[in-house]
Amino acid sequence: MLWLGFLLAPLARGQHVGSKACAGCHPTQFDEQLKTGHARALSRPSEHALARFFSLSSGQWAFGAGEQAVTFVSQADEEWYLEHGLSYYPSTKSMALTPGHTSSSGERYRTFDPSGAILRCFQCHSTGPLQLGQGFQIVPFEPGVRCESCHGPGEEHVRLLGKKGTIGNPKALTAAALNEFCGSCHRKPPAAGIDTNWNNAWNTRHQPLYFSQSRCFRESQGRFSCLTCHAPHVRLEQSSKEHDRRCLGCHAKPLHRSAVRGQSCVGCHMPEVKPQPNLRFVNHWIGIYAPGKPLRPLISDK
Repeated sequence: MLWLGFLLAPLARGQHVGSKACAGCHPTQFDEQLKTGHARALSRPSEHALARFFSLSSGQWAFGAGEQAVTFVSQADEEWYLEHGLSYYPSTKSMALTPGHTSSSGERYRTFDPSGAILRCFQCHSTGPLQLGQGFQIVPFEPGVRCESCHGPGEEHVRLLGKKGTIGNPKALTAAALNEFCGSCHRKPPAAGIDTNWNNAWNTRHQPLYFSQSRCFRESQGRFSCLTCHAPHVRLEQSSKEHDRRCLGCHAKPLHRSAVRGQSCVGCHMPEVKPQPNLRFVNHWIGIYAPGKPLRPLISDK
């Protein structure tokens, strides 16, 4: 059964030791990664920073780092989990309908549903194998996306004092493989023969999906990957100027640069999409866009 695979598959790859076991040898990476949105992807509502401003007793778990939204999930009974219909949005400092919901009553997910939907949510927002606790509660090994989510189980690496070859490193992957790797949670590129509705604003939140369509990615001969712009151990870079610097690494002399002086590369070629008033996503399909049409480029630029 699919749900059983989610619970047991990580055990087959070796034992997880938790991020604190990594801190002794990698203190800088540990401290910096702890500040990232990935590390705060899952927490207890009572431990969440928002608890100072809101009563969060309605949910057992808070999903999200609090940079775009925080959604609350609780166990309804031994068979069901409830994704609450109201989420917190920092942009408006208020509660509003959870993304994708049409009612504040929330969405119910069967714990052992063959699709494994709620298990996938927990798996992507936590690190290591999921377990079942008392009353069939889902118990993450370590909340948040920490070291072993990307590097794999660290037991052997720790036991052999960091011996080379005893831990995974996504940096060694090709650009295409890395896009698939990150896409395990952020949504993989479309498989052959699978149609994607590129005009659905909600799909832009799946960065690898759209990035895979970019001519910059497809024709870079593997030089352009997720890691080109996103350093995994530090907080997400928000500066357009810093992202533009990376663009200029390949496009040293864009012919139109003088004509658009004062505008950023990413502001035009990776426009923001707002599927609802309190959310925004950067479109990772890099291209040339018509004004006011940020979903699909007119030309996929190189």
